[in-house]
Amino acid sequence: METRNGHILTGILLASGGSMLWGVSGVIAQTLFENNVVTPAWLTTIRMTLAGILLLLFNVMRHQDIFAVWRSWKTARQQIIFGLVGLIPIQYFYFLAVHYGNAAIATILQFLGPIVITVYYVIFHHQLPSRSESIGMVLALLGAFFVVTHGHITHLAVSPALLFWGLMSAVAVATSTLLPRPLLPTFGSVNVNGWGLLIGGIAMNFIQPMWVGVPTLTAKTVLSIGTVVLFGTLIAFVMYSVSLLYITPTTASLMDAFEPLAATVISILVLHTVFTWADALGGGLIILAVVMLSISYRAPRRDEE
Repeated sequence: METRNGHILTGILLASGGSMLWGVSGVIAQTLFENNVVTPAWLTTIRMTLAGILLLLFNVMRHQDIFAVWRSWKTARQQIIFGLVGLIPIQYFYFLAVHYGNAAIATILQFLGPIVITVYYVIFHHQLPSRSESIGMVLALLGAFFVVTHGHITHLAVSPALLFWGLMSAVAVATSTLLPRPLLPTFGSVNVNGWGLLIGGIAMNFIQPMWVGVPTLTAKTVLSIGTVVLFGTLIAFVMYSVSLLYITPTTASLMDAFEPLAATVISILVLHTVFTWADALGGGLIILAVVMLSISYRAPRRDEE
């Protein structure tokens, strides 16, 4: 029993640690944008390109066949679509939200992604939500209301750009969750996400080449960008993936709540971001809603494509 409990604790620490690193990377990105060191497009390009290469190299070191997904036109097409439609939006839209607002609110809005997935199944699969899912959706909408308006119906408490890109990043969470599902059982999450990031990074180089607009490479800048790429992407993803060896996907998904919590706490302590009672209430309601959706998760729904 102690060994089993030890494994569960290991899985929880890995999953929550990975989620916190994602949250921390958002705060670091905010400092880069506020100081006009880099643009959201440039950081997206460098992050996706380098992280994709490193993830694939990680799988090579594990003696995995990284080219298996390309041996079928069907799976190759799915992989390309995932990289372009799934991963570019979730990376770029999130950074745009951070750029126009702050990492705390951007992360909270992005956390609405599971709600978008639930709505997708209601609309396109005519699958009515369960009672807990319905309650979760209401809580999420109420939470979003408090975050966006601070309880005042007549005006927005955040910029329209932050609201738009934050909600778009939530939609991107849904697409990046749904699109790779046919590939994951056969090719594995590290391989699929590695290729997806690299494909997205190559495509982003046509929009914002990473050799154009290179910032002055001071020690602080290199450390900040390196942290976003290595800790906020590669190591965070590997920690989360390894956690699934010890805990169930449902338990791991509950640890996602540490991402907005980490982004919020660090934003307040380090960047002195103003975080009102309405932000705290709204963020808490959204996190509670996603937790309810994770607990009420029904496996068959995720296989319907």
